[in-house]
Order: sequence, then C-alpha cells, then structure tokens
Amino acid sequence: MNLSLENALNQKLKQVFAALSLDPAQAVVKVSDRPDLSDFQCNGALALAKQEHKNPREIAAAIAAKLAEDQDFAKISVDGPGFLNITLSDAFLAAHMQRISADQALGIAQAEKPHKIVMDFGGPNVAKALHVGHLRSAVVGEAIRRIEMLVGNEVISDVHFGDWGTPMGMILAEIIRQDGDLSKVETYDIKQISAFYKQANIRCKEDEAAKEQARLITTKIQDKEPEYYRAWQHLRKVSVEDVKKNYHELDAHFDLWLGESDAHEACKEVVRLAAEKGVSEIDNGATIIRLDDDKKQKPPVILVKSDGGFGYQLTDIATIKMRYDDLHADEIIYVVDKRQALHFEQVFEVTEKLGLAPGVKLLHIGFGTVNGADGKPFKTRDGGVMNLEDLIKLSKDKVRESLPAPGEVEGYGKKEIETMVNQIAMAAIKFQDLKNNIASGYVFELEDFAKFEGKTGPYIQYAVARINSILRKAAEKGLTPAAVVIETKAERDLALKIAQLNAAVMRAHNEKEPSIIADYAYTLAQVFSSFYNEAPIMAAATPELARSRLTLAGLVRDILVKLLYLLGIEAPEVMLKKA
Repeated sequence: MNLSLENALNQKLKQVFAALSLDPAQAVVKVSDRPDLSDFQCNGALALAKQEHKNPREIAAAIAAKLAEDQDFAKISVDGPGFLNITLSDAFLAAHMQRISADQALGIAQAEKPHKIVMDFGGPNVAKALHVGHLRSAVVGEAIRRIEMLVGNEVISDVHFGDWGTPMGMILAEIIRQDGDLSKVETYDIKQISAFYKQANIRCKEDEAAKEQARLITTKIQDKEPEYYRAWQHLRKVSVEDVKKNYHELDAHFDLWLGESDAHEACKEVVRLAAEKGVSEIDNGATIIRLDDDKKQKPPVILVKSDGGFGYQLTDIATIKMRYDDLHADEIIYVVDKRQALHFEQVFEVTEKLGLAPGVKLLHIGFGTVNGADGKPFKTRDGGVMNLEDLIKLSKDKVRESLPAPGEVEGYGKKEIETMVNQIAMAAIKFQDLKNNIASGYVFELEDFAKFEGKTGPYIQYAVARINSILRKAAEKGLTPAAVVIETKAERDLALKIAQLNAAVMRAHNEKEPSIIADYAYTLAQVFSSFYNEAPIMAAATPELARSRLTLAGLVRDILVKLLYLLGIEAPEVMLKKA
C-alpha cells in the first residue's frame, strides 16, 4: 500500500482532471520549488496547453477552482504561466502523520514490479588484504542491497572472489622456490601467504622464467592436478576466512562466496557457443570477439589467450550466464570502480551478442576513489595502499579519544564503551563515503571521526540518541504519544519533511544512489533540531500538544533509525561524549 503524501495528492488531482476531461497522466505533484508560496506544485497545465489548445493559466484556474472545494487544502493558487500551487490544511497534514506513524513500513511504498536482482560487489582477491579501494565497493554495495530489499526486490549478493588467475600460480611457484615443494602449504596462514605473494609479484616482474613457471602452475591448478589443486584450495580457504572478518566488521552481507574458479566450466561453454554462432574468430592464436561499430571503436574481447588460458573478460561473461541459468536473475548489478567501465561495456556487449541472458538488465555502478588530502588515492605514511583493517583501526582510535574512559560513566565499562566506539567509527566511515555521489571520488577526513555535528554519521546517531532521551524522560513523567495536531510553523515544517521519506527512498532506489538517503537523513535531523528548539515538548502549552509532539519525535526517531540501517549504520540507544 502506497501511503506517500504525493500519491494521496495525485489521486485527488486525478479525480479533478477526470471531472474536467483532462489527461490524468499530467495529474502529478512535486514538492514546491517555492516553499514560501506553497507546499506542493503541479505543472500539468503547461503540458496540457498544447493538446487542449488553451492558455495554461486558464486550465490551471479551472483545476484550482475544483481543488478549492476540497477542505484538505488550505490554499490553492495559480502562479506565473500556469503553475498550480497547493498548500495543505493542518488537519490533513496531521492525519497523514498519524497514518505514517501507525504504518510499520513508515509509508514507504513497494517497487511496482518486484524482481530478482543479483548484486556483485566486494571483489576481494586471494592472498591480498582488503584495502581502501574495497571500502567503497562494500559500503555502497551493501547500502544498495538494503534499499532494494526494503522496496520488495529479492536480492542475492555475491562477493565474486578473485581466485583463479595467474596470481595463484605465482604464489605456489614462490612457495616451491623457497620450500622445494608444496608439502608445507597447508600450515601457512594469511600473513605468510600474503608475504609469498608480494615476493612472487616482484620476482615475476623481473624474471621471465619465473613468470612462465607461474603460468604453467596456474594451468595445473585449473586442470585440477591433485597436488596443485589441493594447495590452491588451502590458499582460497585461508583468504576467504580472513576477508570474512573484514566484511563482518563492515556489516556487508554476502549470500554467495563464489569466485572466478566457479565459472571455469561455464567459460568453456561460452567459448563453444561463440564458435557455434560464428561470433568469435582466431587472431594470432587467440580466440577473440570483435566489438567495433560505427559509434565507438572498442578493443576486442579475448576469450582464450594464445597460450590457451582464458581471458580476463571471459570469467565475467560466463558468470552472467550462470546467474541467468542457475539463479534466474532479472537484473545483475555490479558495484565496481568506475575505471572498469570499458571492461563492463565489453562484457555486456558480448553477453548480448551471444544471447546469454535474454531480458536481463545489466548495470555497472562505477564509483570514484577514496582519496587523501592531496586528492590522490588514500595511502599509508610510507606510500603504500592503506589496508582496510588499518583504516578501521585509525578510525576507532580517533573516536575513542572523544568518548569517556571505561567506568567514568555509570553502567559503561570497557565492553559498553568499545561497542559504542565500533558503532560510531563505522558510522563515521560509512557516512563519510555515502554522503558523496557514488561516481565522485572523495577526500577521507580522519578529523571528521570525532565530530558529533555537521554532515556526519555520528551527528545523525546523536540525533537518534537525543530523541531516545526525550522519550524516556516523557515516559518517566507519564506522558505518552497521542494523536498528531499541527498548530505551528515548526510542526508543519517537520511534518512536511517527514512526508518526503517515501520520495527520498524511491529516488535512491531508482537512481541506485545512497547519497540521497544520507542527504535526507541529515536534513531531517536538522529540521527536527529546529523543531525541538522552537516547539518544546515537555513545556508545551497543553498536554495534548505535548503528546502530539512526542508522536512526531518518535516518528523522526524511527525514520532516522531506518535510514541509518539502509546505510549499514547502527543507532546506539545512548551517545556519550568526553566531558
């Protein structure tokens, strides 16, 4: 059921348009561009003028006359060339607040056509620690996953582990070089395996013979020769266990932990199909698909390299086939660095050429980089790429400086303080990311982690904790929420901002843009702060007014908690600050 205020107003407008024999498709309102003039506006008269062969002001005036008969509107006026201005009555707005507060979904509508989405985000690699580049994929991907599920879509998330290429052969080749064989592989932990990989990477850049040995061992792994395949399985197992810890801390959820290796057989099938359909050709020993067209010249997609190994893009093409065949996806969304845009253009085009996923929407959401103060990708002091684990630790240390020490506040020992540190640090990390447009890079500001004001995650958490305190104190005095009444501008402003919740969620869903949620949450928290200063609750003129304002406060709290959840952020019941 769609309880949005816009939907209710559109239905009223449609009835008026029908009575006037006007096209109901133009009976659409939007939040007013001039809040000083009205709450909402309808520009339908301008669009109708041509087909009705009338002056748009004349059409708007006829609509306005009909709407003025409805007591739910306090004022209807026509402005400019035919803009219809609509101001709601206090009683209508109050009743709408009551409906939202009684609705478990807070008035958020469901998608018109719910469908199954497979989301591919994460993209970790065997033997490599997660770094800041993985932060955006996990944080943005998880937020989009939660938004899609909220509106009623079924979502299957897949981490898509990088576990099947030449780096696997490089690691095993380095272990053999140092140990003589692979007998000790299963005793190595993630730190040791990562060290082997770093050494192998340097060696293969300098030594062609080492690179060739790594390639041969990779072939043995992919042919599942027992000794090499068993060693590879250990590399993968240890890496997955380590990566899961990081994603658990980020509260990023994956239904599937499949990797490139799981698409190996499907890769063979794609190569066979391409040959059957006459889409592929042999060029210098490699099997390729050309993508040149009149609009844009693109590099060919290499299905099979001249050495017999599968090309980089083939794994993603085969994975799309699997997601269509096995998971029956209606839509596949990739949340991956925007520098991979050409890769996905090629992958999607080949998928279409081969008819591997008919009717499936394929979408690449490309994100910008996490940068340091110099505007370049965020690095450690010694110039290396910042590990995600280290970044999280830095953030927690910064938050810990702003909180009381364990035991300073009654009831808050080490466990309680550390829980709060974790919640605030993750809010600061995620909100700093998600308040930015996905496609834009952003500067990682460590100083923001101690800020409880401004456009930060902790500011919104603090707003929730503040409302919790208000509700507790009211309950202690026997004051309970009751029917909403609206009498002041502060109450109207807050109610109108609350009424924008559904529109914000729908926009975030349609545009796949969590920053819309972050912006709305911040603005709502600000409007509530103004409301609380101008319309006191405990000191309200009457008990009825106090109880009404409690309902509005509780509604804002519930909405902010919901919005923070969509961003992957927890809302602490209480927020403490160092004295």
